[in-house]
Order: sequence, then C-alpha cells, then structure tokens
Amino acid sequence: MSKKLAVVIRNRHAEALRMSIGLILLDDTVDIFVLNNKLERSEQTAFNLETVQEMEMKIYSNIAQGDDVSYIATPEMAKKLLTYDHVLAY
Repeated sequence: MSKKLAVVIRNRHAEALRMSIGLILLDDTVDIFVLNNKLERSEQTAFNLETVQEMEMKIYSNIAQGDDVSYIATPEMAKKLLTYDHVLAY
C-alpha cells in the first residue's frame, strides 16, 4: 500500500532533493516543501530538479519562486502537512 510522504527542506537542498527522489522507489507519493528560503539552483541541484519534474513530484514553498515551485502560505502549508502519512524534516 503506497503512502503519502512530505519532505520539508530548510537547507542542504541538493542532498534533500536526492533523498526525496530515493523515497519514490517504493511507489510512495512524495511532495517537497521548501521552508523559509528559495530553492537552491546550482549544478548540484539541476539534475535532481529535472528528475523531480520527470517523476511528477510536487514542490511547494512559502516564498514565491517561479513556475516549478508552487507558492503556499505558511498556515496553508501547516494544514496540508497534516494530510500526509509521514513528514520528514530535512
């Protein structure tokens, strides 16, 4: 039975994205939440972001960033996180 997982990222974006991608191997649904900063755009994160998009994973942030990251206000984010089976802080 597949689970619904949320990964909350504050720092070490490249490693957190890589780990989030690894979680989908068991057919779980994984959404990514970037908290209080913009998602790092670097050579290290480029491949992982491409993979996230290919796997149709969703990325949310409480800071407006661009087309590939959906803005969600902090109170709404808190309510949304309550709908997941597991929330992993990274």
